[in-house]
Amino acid sequence: MNEAIAWALFVGSWLLVAGPLYQAAIELNEMEVDREGFTQIAKQLPRPKMPSPWWWLVPPVMYFLARHVNEQNQRAIFAAMNETQREQFISFRNKSAGWLTVALGAFLLAGGETWEIVEHYHWPQWAFWALLVFMTAAAVVNTALRMTGSQRALHEASAVPAGPS
Repeated sequence: MNEAIAWALFVGSWLLVAGPLYQAAIELNEMEVDREGFTQIAKQLPRPKMPSPWWWLVPPVMYFLARHVNEQNQRAIFAAMNETQREQFISFRNKSAGWLTVALGAFLLAGGETWEIVEHYHWPQWAFWALLVFMTAAAVVNTALRMTGSQRALHEASAVPAGPS
């Protein structure tokens, strides 16, 4: 019975990772966001001037400088948006951050359950890392396949002419 419980916890915890990833993809895909408008604004603004590549000799400084340039660019794009675009962007960002938090919490729990399975069977430590990578990839691939399958089904259904009315 202990083995069945251990496997149920393992599988259940990974379903808690896959579920929020899939739900986030659905909800974020359904949101009305002016993606084309965002792209046009970004194209109209001057490209940010990145720091000299020589700063890579001191990676922490390069990171700070590149991040500063990126933040300035994001502020310029945000300022160029109209009120509706700003509201859409903030709503999208908040919803994605919420789902990311849920998925990350589930991932941490799943990591713990994965470790418990490895410990239960006295598997080597590399098995934990392999399972962690495999199960994460499975959750992401599950979402990708479901989303592309849904899009394909909608596309195919719209290509079929409607029956007689």
